[in-house]
Amino acid sequence: MVRTRIITIGSGLGLTAVSASALAAWEVNLTPGVTDVSRSVFDLHMTIFWICVAIALVVFGVMFWSIFHHRKSRGAQAHHFHENTVVEVIWTIIPIGILVAMAVPATATLVQMYDTSEAELDVQITGYQWKWRYDYLDHDLDFFSNLSTPREQITNEADKQENYLLEVDRHLVLPVDTKIRFLLTSNDVIHSWWVPALAVKKDAIPGFINEAWTVINEPGIYRGQCAELCGKDHGFMPVVIEAVTQDEFQQWLADAREAKAAEAAAAERVWTLDELMQQGEQVYLSACSACHLPNGEGVPGAFPALKGSPIALGDVAAHIDIVLNGKSGTAMQAFRDQLSATELAAVITYERNAWGNSLGEAVSPAQIAQLLEPTTGEAEQ
Repeated sequence: MVRTRIITIGSGLGLTAVSASALAAWEVNLTPGVTDVSRSVFDLHMTIFWICVAIALVVFGVMFWSIFHHRKSRGAQAHHFHENTVVEVIWTIIPIGILVAMAVPATATLVQMYDTSEAELDVQITGYQWKWRYDYLDHDLDFFSNLSTPREQITNEADKQENYLLEVDRHLVLPVDTKIRFLLTSNDVIHSWWVPALAVKKDAIPGFINEAWTVINEPGIYRGQCAELCGKDHGFMPVVIEAVTQDEFQQWLADAREAKAAEAAAAERVWTLDELMQQGEQVYLSACSACHLPNGEGVPGAFPALKGSPIALGDVAAHIDIVLNGKSGTAMQAFRDQLSATELAAVITYERNAWGNSLGEAVSPAQIAQLLEPTTGEAEQ
């Protein structure tokens, strides 16, 4: 009995310690952020919050005081009165004054948030199911940013690491102390690009361009997510911004252009089947496994299997066409603008030789590069 009580007390103390630790990290307020706008939003939020607290104290204070002092046990009798002009004027003027006190700072903050003029850097953000494309309009540079959390963590086959579902393969790198304008749109459904630390949350809508802007004051890593219900993998569209100094940003641009040139040159060399398979597996896990699953078996009734499928085992031209151009009326996207010639060749080769398909044939990056070259009409446009 004594031992049981000791164990019970010890367990209770352990739970208390865990609860205290959990509560210490539990925050419900907005983040002040790292931009002037985010801090203006935080200050506005706190101003409105304390106004609401003051209203609540007055209203509930009067109500509880009235209930206590005019209770039935004290012999209080209800009085009937109406059409008191003074009272009606007072309860009209006071709320108007409160609303004006709220509206003035709110309007100033909204005007600040919507002023996208005099931007020093333009970045177009395009939402895809389920990834983001970033295009630095002034620097001829663009890339896709995909979730990099391992599938084993998502399926609970491995321990979840720090930044679970909030890490990507390529960060959006931005300079600090620079006014950056974001131009947001979508390639398929409605998405919403949200980064709390920047106080930026803007819908990305197909066929429309929405604008937002920021000036990041402090270098660092800032994370966000898609805040719209855009499909089954809605929770797998994180945003990761890496804010760096202006010198570091210029160096990153130079490195990114060099990597882009090297990627284009890679399509011209001869790749072995093993090299394409190794590269193709990485591309497949990043771009294709969300729908077709890492084992290629797909999701019955939703996404077709590639393992033993007519596409992966059939005519290679048809396989290339569907990967490059997608399939109308289905969730199969066109990947010609999302992947490089080498990545496209590698992933097609992988699909035709993985999971027991084993055709033993390779699709060359040079072959894909020819198909990606614009036609005469497109070039003229």
